Amino acid sequence: MESQAIVIAAIGAVGIGAQWIAWRTGWPAIVLMLAAGFIAGPITGLIDPEVAFGDLLDPMISIGVALILFEGGLSLDLRELRHSGKAVWRLATIGVLIGWALGSLAGFYIAGLVWPVAVLFGGILIVTGPTVVIPLLRQASIQTRPNSILKWEGIVNDPTGALCAVIAYEYFRRVNDFPDASLMDVVPPLILAAILSGLIGYFAARVIAYLFPRGAIPEYLKVPVLFTAVIVVFVLTNQIEHEAGLVAVTVMGITLANHEGSSIRSIHPFKENVAILLVSGIFILLASSLKWEELTYLQTSIRPLLFLLALLFFVRPVTVLISLLGTDVPWNERLFVAWIAPRGIVLVAISGLFALRLGELGIEGGQILIGLSFAVVVITVIAHGFTINIVAKWLGVKGTTRPGLLIVGSTPWSIALAKQMETLNTPVMIVDSSWQRLSGARRDGLPFYHGEILNEATEHNLDLSPFQVLVAATENEAYNALVCNEFAHEIGRDMVYQLGENSDCDDRHALPESIRGRALFEDGFGVTDVNERHSQGWIFKKTKLSDAFDFEDARERFAEDTAMLLIVSETGFLRFFTHAIRPEPRPGDTIITYAPPQIKMPEEKTGKRADSPKPRAT
Repeated sequence: MESQAIVIAAIGAVGIGAQWIAWRTGWPAIVLMLAAGFIAGPITGLIDPEVAFGDLLDPMISIGVALILFEGGLSLDLRELRHSGKAVWRLATIGVLIGWALGSLAGFYIAGLVWPVAVLFGGILIVTGPTVVIPLLRQASIQTRPNSILKWEGIVNDPTGALCAVIAYEYFRRVNDFPDASLMDVVPPLILAAILSGLIGYFAARVIAYLFPRGAIPEYLKVPVLFTAVIVVFVLTNQIEHEAGLVAVTVMGITLANHEGSSIRSIHPFKENVAILLVSGIFILLASSLKWEELTYLQTSIRPLLFLLALLFFVRPVTVLISLLGTDVPWNERLFVAWIAPRGIVLVAISGLFALRLGELGIEGGQILIGLSFAVVVITVIAHGFTINIVAKWLGVKGTTRPGLLIVGSTPWSIALAKQMETLNTPVMIVDSSWQRLSGARRDGLPFYHGEILNEATEHNLDLSPFQVLVAATENEAYNALVCNEFAHEIGRDMVYQLGENSDCDDRHALPESIRGRALFEDGFGVTDVNERHSQGWIFKKTKLSDAFDFEDARERFAEDTAMLLIVSETGFLRFFTHAIRPEPRPGDTIITYAPPQIKMPEEKTGKRADSPKPRAT
């Protein structure tokens, strides 16, 4: 028991540690987690999951994969299919069949697998790993349509690939027992089992969506009830047919995500945290479970390398390009989708499961799948993870790369701020529920969104991905705090800001710091404070720093009452001055200040670069 606790603690520390290093370096997290698991397992022997957990290892991994697929289903919005539905449908039908056939042929003729193993592995290779695809897309900032196609394909094809593997396994098992068995003896019952499992997942989601908003489940029990329901549905439907539970939980997640009356938004922070923990833990478990003898095939033959090259440069491109013929998807987007197909947890988990089952049937070569599946994951993640930005730029599918600023509340002060940020090429958007208040933004030609930012429909109608910073600047301080608190989990607690408390605010009526966003300005100006200053003619100004004109030089020229708001780096990164944090300006940064109109900002000294923009006021 004590050794198991040590292994669990080690898995958590290694997995989250790898995720943290990935965040700091920008490298694909899955590569670092696989490397960490391999070091902790086969190399050092620190973690041996099979010894620690025994027969519990397979069900632990299966349930973890089910929860990950459910969480992925919760991120799928059917309204996205307005632009990419036909492409997704083609990839989920025609693409599955072509990919299965080509993957099987490559496995037999190139990798040297026997036919049963090649056909089964070809089915598993259909999956494209949402746990890898979605983080890559988020990190690379891809345009909406190719982003949507790859995200949907990754989540929908995971259970589809598992079912293809089940069909292949059941066929060979049936042939092993009854040599005269045909595909018609196997496929219809499996399809029926998948449909039945999907219906169970659908109705389970409808029951939850009915109970949650009506107070039938208390708030503190919603997350436990939901996750217990997912596990119960997965285990129950798996009794109908192996791996049919993956279909059920995926349908369950998609149904909940697209049910207007569902009260799921409040659990998003928790379910995302659980997904990160599960992804980290499962990758470490699988990588540390590898045995040296399972890698012998990779070390002693050139066939695996040729197979991987065929997978990257022939199987995937041909599958996508044939599937998308006749669609309205532009060729540059087709080529991008044809290149990006990293594999992840589900591929390794299902390969490991069926490798054991093939051995039980007496089919040789099943153990090769474990090492080969890890090789596929590592090579595809490295190849696609490190080239996605390059290929996206080359094909012109790159989204907005400069961090954007989302301003909630259309006021004279926020409009002036938006105009100033536009001069620095910062993507900006003003959101307000009042068409009248937006008149100033409309008049000045600023990007705006008319709607309630806290309405769940806004998530579907407004693409929030370009905006890495939010400033809540409405006239209502409590509403600003509510907006910051709501978006803190999505954008980051350190990236949501609001105007501070008014100077005449009574401490008895002050909002708790725990629910507020970071207070803008070092002096913590409140809504009333900035309105008064704006009516007095205060304006935003910008000053560009250089090696010859540093921050101290600028500070000497600033008047005493000038308030520094933020720093914009040369790459567009935004750092705000707050009541708690003062960022360190560097040469090349631009400082945005809020100052009375009579204060003139300093020009740079003679050593400034010729291409540096002159400080000017808007």
